[in-house]
Amino acid sequence: MGLGSKFKEVKKAYVEANQMLGDLIKVTPSSKIVGDLAQFMVQNGLSRAEAEAKAEELSFPRSVVEFLQGYIGVPHGGFPEPLRSKVLKDLPRLEGRPGASLPPLDLQSLEKELIDRHGEEVTPEDVLSAAMYPDVFAHFKDFTATFGPLDSLNTRLFLQGPKIAEEFEVELERGKTLHIKALAVSDLNRAGQRQVFFELNGQLRSILVKDTQAMKEMHFHPKALKDVKGQIGAPMPGKVIDIKVAAGAKVTKGQPLCVLSAMKMETVVTSPMEGTVRKVHVTKDMTLEGDDLILEIE
Repeated sequence: MGLGSKFKEVKKAYVEANQMLGDLIKVTPSSKIVGDLAQFMVQNGLSRAEAEAKAEELSFPRSVVEFLQGYIGVPHGGFPEPLRSKVLKDLPRLEGRPGASLPPLDLQSLEKELIDRHGEEVTPEDVLSAAMYPDVFAHFKDFTATFGPLDSLNTRLFLQGPKIAEEFEVELERGKTLHIKALAVSDLNRAGQRQVFFELNGQLRSILVKDTQAMKEMHFHPKALKDVKGQIGAPMPGKVIDIKVAAGAKVTKGQPLCVLSAMKMETVVTSPMEGTVRKVHVTKDMTLEGDDLILEIE
């Protein structure tokens, strides 16, 4: 999220975010909810007082909104007010223990769905993962279908890739090992791709790889002007995963406009005002930086 250089500020904001949410008992996922709010505050330059004062018009991370709705239960000491009412407005609230009202799940039916969708043997772990984290699991299956068994790579190679002239081995299974040497990377072509040259078991190979980072840097996107009320900017960097309105649509204050996602942290961007959507400046799957212009309302 581009906050690596602001880790001290994030730690300080974590203290404030924790107090804002009522000094939560922090385990997964409540500790992550506090962390999401802390990052959101630093990203948008908000103190606790400012975040609480502007709560009605801010687009908080989805995890924070769902916590206030009661999706992980009622915290010890209750929910923080008036913050909860300001953030939720007319959103539904879940009373009591969420599991008590959760409809029963047919695991065998889910397993059949997964087999039909992915066309392969599905493990019990897959079924449980899909039941608990349906979006993350679907993304994981699509990712591994495209790139293969990435669990064979060590963590550094997976996250950063090999250095030029580096040699490494990838054991796909016992007795089946690939010997790879990274050789060179070409300049960017017009399609935003680079030719990657490497040796695979002594044979010279090359593939075209899309350089998403370079494409993002090449793309110029207008910024939302903070002093222009109808310009709605991205509250954090992220990928546009859903657009909920189109040009010409009438919107009310607090209505969802689009959904951004970054590092498992989703944010529903809501309208700070009533009006008509004049222009939408984003498309689905577009990658945005903080304050990039999403749409204009008049």
